[in-house]
Amino acid sequence: MSSTPFERTQRVAVLGGGPGGYEAALAAAQLGAEVTLVERVGVGGAAVLTDVVPSKSLIATADAAIAISEASDLGVQFYAKGEHGKPLKPEIAINLAAVNKRLIALAGQQSEDMRSALLEAGVRILSGHGRLEGPNAIIVSTGHGGTDFDRIEADTIIVAVGASPRELDSAKPDGKRILTWTQLYDMKALPEHLIVVGSGVTGAEFASAYMNLGAKVTLVSSRDQVLPGEDQDAARVLEKVFKRGGMTVLSKARAEKVEVTKDGVTATLSDGRTVDGSHCLMAVGSIPNTAGIGLEDAGVELDESGHVRVNRVARTSVPNVYAVGDCTNFFPLASVASMQGRTAVFHALGDIVIPLELIKITSNIFTAPEIATVGYSEKDVEDGVADGLVYKLPLAANPRAKMMGIKDGFVKLIARKGSGTVIGGVIVGPKASELIYPIAVAVERRLTVDQVSRVFAAYPSLSSSITDASRAMHLVNAKIS
Repeated sequence: MSSTPFERTQRVAVLGGGPGGYEAALAAAQLGAEVTLVERVGVGGAAVLTDVVPSKSLIATADAAIAISEASDLGVQFYAKGEHGKPLKPEIAINLAAVNKRLIALAGQQSEDMRSALLEAGVRILSGHGRLEGPNAIIVSTGHGGTDFDRIEADTIIVAVGASPRELDSAKPDGKRILTWTQLYDMKALPEHLIVVGSGVTGAEFASAYMNLGAKVTLVSSRDQVLPGEDQDAARVLEKVFKRGGMTVLSKARAEKVEVTKDGVTATLSDGRTVDGSHCLMAVGSIPNTAGIGLEDAGVELDESGHVRVNRVARTSVPNVYAVGDCTNFFPLASVASMQGRTAVFHALGDIVIPLELIKITSNIFTAPEIATVGYSEKDVEDGVADGLVYKLPLAANPRAKMMGIKDGFVKLIARKGSGTVIGGVIVGPKASELIYPIAVAVERRLTVDQVSRVFAAYPSLSSSITDASRAMHLVNAKIS
C-alpha cells in the first residue's frame, strides 16, 4: 500500500552495531523505516571485532591441533625421515602470531561484510560516540576534539551498546601479562603458563583452547567445579577432559590478587597459596556499557548492575526506547541479541511479533568437547520446577562416535511426564552446537519423544544418538505416571 501525504516514514536510530544492533537496523530497513546506526568501533561491535568471532576462530585452530595430535588413534601416523631413513617423532608447532593475525583479519572481514549489507539495505551509518538526548534523539560525537556533533531525531531508539570485560583493582589488566579476553590477540607466542581466573563460560573456553594449543594452563575456580550453573554431568565430563589433558584445576580457590613479576605473574589465592605463571587471563564477568550515555536522563530504568531492564519484546520503561544484547538484563548471548533486535523492531513498527521465552534459548559453550543446552535442565526436574523424566545416552555408544574415536560426551533428553513432550536437552560432544538444533526445534514446537523418534537420522551419524535417546523414552507416560 502506497504512503499518503499524511503518513511519515518511521525514523529508527540504533545505538551500537553489534549483533543486536545490526539485526535491528537491517530489519527496520527491510520494513521501510529510515534507519541510522551509530557505532564507535566498527559494524559488528566488540562481538565481531574482539570477542565472539576471534575467540571462536581461535578455538577452531585449537580443535585442529587436537585432531592432529589424536589422529594416531585412528591409525594415521606422521613422521619425518631423519638420517639413514629413520623416522623422527613429529611435533605440532603453533605459530600464535600467525594465528592471531588470521583471527583479526577474519573479524575485520566479517565486520566489513556486515557494513556492506547495511549500506545495501539503505541504512545510514555514523561512526562516533552516541548518547541519548531524551527519549527521541541521539547526539553523536564524530571526533575532531569533541567539537563536531550530529543530532539524530527518531521515533524509535534501540540501545545495543553491549558490555566490556569486568576489571578488578587487585588484578588490573596491563595488556601484556595480565589480560582480558579482548587483549589475548596481541600475544606473539604461546604463553608458557597461562593462569585463567574464572571458570565460567569465557574462562572455560579459553582454558580449553590454550591447553589444546599446547600451553600449560591453571584454571582458578571459586566454585567446587568448573562451569557453575551448567549441567553437572556436562561440567564433570569437561573437568575430566581438562585434567586428562594436563590442566591444573584449582577448585574452591578465589584469586585475591594478581601481580606482574619480573618474569611473569603471580596469583595469590584467598587461602594464602600462590600460583606463578607467564600470563594471566582475567575472566571474571562483564559490565554493561550503559554509563554516561543518557539513559537515566531519558527515563530508562537500569538495575543495580547497570543493565537495562527490558521485557520479552526488548522494550524498556520508556515506550519508544528498546534495548537489546549484553547491555540488558535478559540473556547475554549473541544469538539472543540478534533475536531481540528483530523482535524490538517488529514490535515498534507494528509487525507480527512473538515475545521471547528464556526457556527456549539454545546456548553453547565452545570447549572441547562442546556443551549445548536448551529448555529445562535436570536440576529443574530435581527442584520440582519442571515435572519430567531425564534420560542420558553416552555418546561413546554411538557407531559414528566409535568410528571417529570419540570417547567423551552424551546426549540427554528431558520429557514431560504424562505427555512425553520434549522440554529440554543437553549435548556434550564435538559440534554440539550443531547437534542441539533438532532438540531446540522439538522444544519450540512441543514435539513428543515419539514424534522425534520417528524422524529418520542418517546411519551412521552422531545425530542418530538423539533418535536413539528418544526411542528409549517411548511410552514415557506409561513408565513414570
